Amino acid sequence: MSSPAASPVRFSSEIRATGFLALPLVLGHVSTGLISFVDNVIAGHHGTDTLGAVTVGTALLWLPMLVPIGTLISLTASVSQLHGAGAHERIAPLFRQALWLSALLSVVMFAFLSVVPALLPMMGIAAEIIPGATGFLHAVRWGVPALTFFFCMRYLTEGMHWTLPTMLLGFGGLLVLAPLGWALANGRLGMPELGATGLGMASAVTMWLQALCFAGYLWWTRRFAHLGLFARFEGPDWRAIGELLRTGLPIGITVLMEGGLFIVTALLIGRIGAVEASAHQIAINVAQLCFMIPMGVAEATTVRVGTAVGRNDPLGVRRAVWAGIAIVLATQALSALVLLFGHNAVVGLYTEDLAVASLAATLLLFAAAFQFPDGLQVLSAGALRGMKDTQVPMFIAMAAYWGIGMPLGAGLGLGLGWGPQGMWLGLIGGLTAAAILMGLRLRWQGRRLQALACQPAP
Repeated sequence: MSSPAASPVRFSSEIRATGFLALPLVLGHVSTGLISFVDNVIAGHHGTDTLGAVTVGTALLWLPMLVPIGTLISLTASVSQLHGAGAHERIAPLFRQALWLSALLSVVMFAFLSVVPALLPMMGIAAEIIPGATGFLHAVRWGVPALTFFFCMRYLTEGMHWTLPTMLLGFGGLLVLAPLGWALANGRLGMPELGATGLGMASAVTMWLQALCFAGYLWWTRRFAHLGLFARFEGPDWRAIGELLRTGLPIGITVLMEGGLFIVTALLIGRIGAVEASAHQIAINVAQLCFMIPMGVAEATTVRVGTAVGRNDPLGVRRAVWAGIAIVLATQALSALVLLFGHNAVVGLYTEDLAVASLAATLLLFAAAFQFPDGLQVLSAGALRGMKDTQVPMFIAMAAYWGIGMPLGAGLGLGLGWGPQGMWLGLIGGLTAAAILMGLRLRWQGRRLQALACQPAP
């Protein structure tokens, strides 16, 4: 897209608006990341087998959950466009259809989590951790409907430019999960000692409390009273649900493509050796923490772009995109500098093993190198979502991550014996390709919107 033609004052206002939206989203993502951290800390203190069970169970929960979570995010773009167009009367019916879609997706996820434990032996999972992983998955599956409903309500409020509930309910859930998980896993406060199963139960209870609190907030708050979100009950409208799926399912697949790249990379590095696997885990955990900032900015950009599209304002779209880019470039520059000059100090927080620390510090230099492409690709994808352009970005993700990133990483890391460094070069290649292709798609869409806006009214 060409550079913004807005005045400095208007552009700075756009940056402030995007930043205001993004900050709670970033903190909300941090709270979500801390859920796995809390589970792992409690499991690790309970026992090695418990930690292994929770690690496997968490991976098998969150990787497939990326599809329904990504699919439902289409609600954000739809609501923001309706909000921008002033068509508030259409938001509540759309939200209620999204709730039906949430229910359908939760049924699919529940069935998956019910069946997948039987496949653990075929996956090569160690026999001693299969019972715990099974217990965790069978317990946490009862929270899946609440989780999909939570994200549905979250995407509604975000589309209406209100992101504070995401942050507050995220950290509020941690205040429930930590003590409840500790008690159920270790048999404290009069509760039975359930290990990994107890942590799954605690996670499910936390999910339901978060969803119920969110629903209660939407019911009582005056902020959304004019929408009439719960004013009536409607059965499923398959045309509306199909439209949400057509827009949202490609987003879910796109998110899965990127998440799958990192997970498969970890599995392949795990075949090289324990030191390499541990170093990779440290480096990727740090990189994921850095990624939460541009991801929150991208979600805020989806809202700002969608609102501008709804009011038929191509100049507003351009300002929103460039504001997101400016924020991402600034935050990614900061992250890259921290990783570049502080990699040894960061690794020192994780381990005292010299071999692991040395390799992890090296990998953090690779992480510094992909901060800019990683931030720009997720920002571009978020802006395209605001335009409801999701199918082409899905194919871009497939081509960049699995047509370039994974073959390059596997070829260098395993084929040529470059080890984790080669695999991380594959990550850099895939993210860079995604950033370039997403950017080109975004530029094309921006020009198309400008051309449409210039056409005379019929």
